[in-house]
Amino acid sequence: MAAKKSAWAKFPHSAKAFDYPGDKLAKAWAALHAGDAEPFPDDKRAAALIKAAGKAAPKGLDAAALAEALQDAWRDFHRGDFQQAFEAGQALGPVGASVACKALAIHASYLVDDEDEQLKRYEQAGKLAEAAIAALPGEANSHYRFAHAMGRYSQGISIAKALKMGLATKVRKALEQALELAPRHAEAHTALGLYHAEIIDKVGAMIGGLTYGAKAAEADKHIATALKLTPASPIAHAEHANLLLLLHGDKREDDAAAAFEKAARLKPRDAMEALDAEFARAQIE
Repeated sequence: MAAKKSAWAKFPHSAKAFDYPGDKLAKAWAALHAGDAEPFPDDKRAAALIKAAGKAAPKGLDAAALAEALQDAWRDFHRGDFQQAFEAGQALGPVGASVACKALAIHASYLVDDEDEQLKRYEQAGKLAEAAIAALPGEANSHYRFAHAMGRYSQGISIAKALKMGLATKVRKALEQALELAPRHAEAHTALGLYHAEIIDKVGAMIGGLTYGAKAAEADKHIATALKLTPASPIAHAEHANLLLLLHGDKREDDAAAAFEKAARLKPRDAMEALDAEFARAQIE
C-alpha cells in the first residue's frame, strides 16, 4: 500500500537550523535521539545490522555504504524532508524501517489532514515495522515503531474499536518488548503511559485494570520516567498534558495547560520537535 506522492505536504517552516551535514549529525545524535534511543548508524552499527538481518539485509551494500545511506536518511528526517527520508529508509528494507516508519508516521500525524489517508499511512508503517520485527527482533525500535504506528491507528479509529480488535494488547506487548530491550527508551515510556490512561478514560479504572491491566499509577510512573529522561523534548510534555486530561479531566486542566506551555516554549532541535511544539501551542491558543 504505497503512500501517494501527491499527498506529501512539505514541512511548513524554515529548516535551516535543522540541517546536520557531515560530522554535525554524530555530534547532535545523542540529543536528537534521546527520545527513541536509536543507535548512531556508523560503520560498526551498520555491520551489526547487516549480520543480524541476514537475508533481509539490503543487497549490494557493505557496512560503510549502508552507514552513509542511513545517516543521509536521518538527515532528511531531521530536516523535515519526510518523503525523502521515508523513501530512502523503505529502499533499505527492514534495516531502514526505523527511519522510514518514523518519517511516515510523523508526517501523517502533523501534515496529512485526510483521516483515511492518515490511517492508510499508519497501517503502512505498521507493516514495515512488522517486517522489521521479523528480521531484527533484537532491535527495540522494530517493536516501538510498530507500537507507535498502531497506537496512532487505534486513536484514529477510536480506542473503543481498537480494544475490540485486540490492537491495544498488541501495542502494549510491543511497547513492553521495546522497553525490555531498551529500558531508557523515553518515547516507549510515554506511549505506555498513554496506553494506561486512554484505556482508563474509555472503560474506567475497574474494567481497565481487570481486563487490560491498565493502572493510573503505571501511567504516572511511565510519563514521569519519560520526562526525567527527556526534559527538553516537547512531545514528552505535550503527552504529559494529554495524560493528565485523560486521567483527571477538568480537575487537572491547569496542570495540563502548564505542560502544553512548557512544550511550546522548548527550543526544537529538528523538524519533528518543531511540529511537536507547534501542536502544543495550538492546544493553548
